[in-house]
Amino acid sequence: MARDATTGKEITEAELQAFLAGYDPRVQTLVRQVRALVWDVIPAPLEQIDVAAKLIGYGFQQTYRHTICVIMPLKSGVNLGFPRGTELPDPSGLLVGTGKGARHVKITAGAQVEEEALRTLLAAAVAATPQ
Repeated sequence: MARDATTGKEITEAELQAFLAGYDPRVQTLVRQVRALVWDVIPAPLEQIDVAAKLIGYGFQQTYRHTICVIMPLKSGVNLGFPRGTELPDPSGLLVGTGKGARHVKITAGAQVEEEALRTLLAAAVAATPQ
C-alpha cells in the first residue's frame, strides 16, 4: 500500500480500481504491471492518484520538483512520464516527447515493462530526483 500525500491515508485497492474503472482491462493490466515495476525500483515512493490529471504520481515529496515519474493510462496503452526526461541517459532511445524537460515512454505491451532498459531508465530517474 502507498500513502497519499494529499490525505495522509493509504491508497487502497478499491481507490486504485475506481481510478482505473473507465479504462480497457488491457490498459488496467498494463498500469498494474508498470506500477509493480515502479514499486520494485523506487525505495518507499510517495504514491498519489491525481484523478483530474488522470495519472498516478511517484516521488519523494508532494511537489512536482520531487516527482520521479508518473503513470498515465491511455485508451490503448500507458505512458510512463519523467519530469526530468531530457536529463536522463537513454541509450536505448525509449523516451519520446517534445516538452522542455519532460519525456515519456509509450508502453503498449506487457513485455516492454520487463525490458532492462526501462528498469535502468527508472533507476536513473530516481537518482536524478531531489530528495
